[in-house]
Amino acid sequence: MHPSLASLLKNYSPAPSTARLIKSTPILLLVGPTGAGKDALKDRLLKTGEYHHIVSHTTRPPRINHGVIEENGKDYHFINKEIAEDMLNKKLFIEAKIYSGNLYGTSVAEIELANKEGKIAMTDIEVQGVAEYKELDPGVMAVFLLPPDFETWQARLGRRYGDVVDADDHHLRLDTALYELKQLLSTEYYVAVINDDLKNTFEQIHTIVSSKNHTTPEEPKARIVAEKLAKDIQVYLNKA
Repeated sequence: MHPSLASLLKNYSPAPSTARLIKSTPILLLVGPTGAGKDALKDRLLKTGEYHHIVSHTTRPPRINHGVIEENGKDYHFINKEIAEDMLNKKLFIEAKIYSGNLYGTSVAEIELANKEGKIAMTDIEVQGVAEYKELDPGVMAVFLLPPDFETWQARLGRRYGDVVDADDHHLRLDTALYELKQLLSTEYYVAVINDDLKNTFEQIHTIVSSKNHTTPEEPKARIVAEKLAKDIQVYLNKA
C-alpha cells in the first residue's frame, strides 16, 4: 500500500456535512463475495428507476468481468494513488478502505447526486466500508448476498473468470470471502439473502427496502447457509 495513503486512511473521517447528507438519503449497500451475483442484482434494481448507482473509486486497474474489460465511470472510477491521496485530504470520500491491496471508496458527490434525484443510493461495497456508513447512520441498509452453496459459488467464479485467475489469486479470493462471512456472522449490520434465483432475490430486496424494520422472513435460513459456506471455505483452504 502507498505509505501516504496508509497514514491518511488510519485517521480518516468524513466532514460533518457528510453525516447529515447520509442521514437524509436512503442508502442500500450490497455486500458479498465475488460471484455472489451483486452485478446482476444491481442491473435489475437500476431498471426500476428507483435507484442511483454509486460508482465507487478504486486504485486497482480495470479487469475482465464476464469477458469484457471494465469501463471507467461505469464499473468504477479508476484513479491513481495520487488522486486518491488528494481526495482523502479534501475529505471527498464517505469511506475508503484497502481491500486486497487496493483502495476502494465511495464519494460524497455520488450520494449528493442520489439525494438530488430523490432516489435510493445503491452500490456494492466491502465489509470495511459498511461499518463506516453505519457509524454515520445506523439506518443505512446493508444486504449480504450469498451463493446457495460452495459448489455453486465455485462454478460461478469459473464462468466469470475462466483461466484469468491463478491459484494464488483464487486462494486470496477465498480468504477474503471467509473474512467477509465472519463479519456477517459476528455483527448485526447485515440482512443475509441467498441469491439462488434473481427474481426471488429482487423481491426480497424490495421487501427489505420497503419494510419498517428493513428485513425479510427468509433471513434466518440465509444465515444457516452462510455458516455452512464459511465452514466449506475453511475446509478447502486447509487442504490447499
